[in-house]
Amino acid sequence: MTEETFRRIRGALTRPGAAKLGLLMLLALATAVVAHARSWSQSVGDSAATDPVRFVPPIEAKRPRIEAVFVLDTTGSMSGLIEGAKQKIWTLASEMANARSQPEIRIGLVAYRDRGDDYVTRRFDLSPDLDAMYAELMRFSAGGGGDGPESVNQALHEALNQMAWTTDAGVYRVVFLVGDAPPHMDYEQDVPYTETVALAAKRGIVVNAIQCGQDVNTASVWKRIAGLAQGEYAAIAQDGAMVAMTTPVDGELAALNTELAGTALTWGAEADRTELKDKVARSLEAPAPAAASRLSYLAKAGGKLNSGRSDLVDAIERGEADLDRIAEAELPEELRGLARSEQEGVIAERAERRKSIQARISELVKERDAYLVAEREHRKAEGAADGFDDKVIGAVKEQAAKVGIHY
Repeated sequence: MTEETFRRIRGALTRPGAAKLGLLMLLALATAVVAHARSWSQSVGDSAATDPVRFVPPIEAKRPRIEAVFVLDTTGSMSGLIEGAKQKIWTLASEMANARSQPEIRIGLVAYRDRGDDYVTRRFDLSPDLDAMYAELMRFSAGGGGDGPESVNQALHEALNQMAWTTDAGVYRVVFLVGDAPPHMDYEQDVPYTETVALAAKRGIVVNAIQCGQDVNTASVWKRIAGLAQGEYAAIAQDGAMVAMTTPVDGELAALNTELAGTALTWGAEADRTELKDKVARSLEAPAPAAASRLSYLAKAGGKLNSGRSDLVDAIERGEADLDRIAEAELPEELRGLARSEQEGVIAERAERRKSIQARISELVKERDAYLVAEREHRKAEGAADGFDDKVIGAVKEQAAKVGIHY
């Protein structure tokens, strides 16, 4: 109530008939207060999504998350590791997803070479769409380099400042720097790695440095980077020392992968349909161990046909799409021209077939994981666990525990 309003009410109460008038004014004032309260309550409800100060809605419990950016030297000397990483990236994702709390996985890539090469850096932003990330990794090849130092400073700076890192609690944020040559320290307008990794430490982003080969200058810098950013330093063979690990169930999983692909229904705009078709095609072209690791990851990540945008079967199942709202031109070719009941029948049949296939995949994934655990323990006991994937998986399991993600 303003001071002017208060004076008017006090004056009115001193005039003849003030008692009756006072009651009427108090009634009017009470009515106005109630009306204002209702209006305020409505405005709070309308602004709940945008006004956390006035209204804090119940916060849905979120899955823990792992955000990992791989900063990879893609110069000519790194060809062995790059080719091995293409086959191991699904293994790494599947191992990350093995945590008891079933974390969401987001992975990004920064490929780097040096000034004067075809490119200095190429980036794929942090994303849960690991199929798209895998496609990007498959485009990488080794080339360039040759003068010793590389553009490590720029690559690290972009990994920290041009990736979609979140600031949520309960997130394990990590960078894996992988290369065999030290950074150029003589480039103008280059942010030194010391500043970048100091910023990483402030943001709670761990930086692990994995050295390929035995260059002593690289070893000195890599150790310093890991030390400044609460990470680990590891040295591996020049080619990454990645062993292709197969299991007795990989063959059946590869066959199930083909069956699963046969249940796909691509939909949406032409670019969306093409993207989904490409994902299915790549899954069929992958070697059996890589295809099995991909199925293992998808089974742990929610059981979808692919990561990223859903095909129509998953989209209908998850309430992400409605047949009534899809234009004829955006329907899968298999559904065009059919009556609605026939369309629903095709989708239901594929959904049922998919559930049966995925149930068997889940059983085999458990057998496969048990086999791989035993095999890794055997290799570790023999002193053979020194490959790129061994170092990454070991670091993840140890460091993620600090934010409550346990394996």
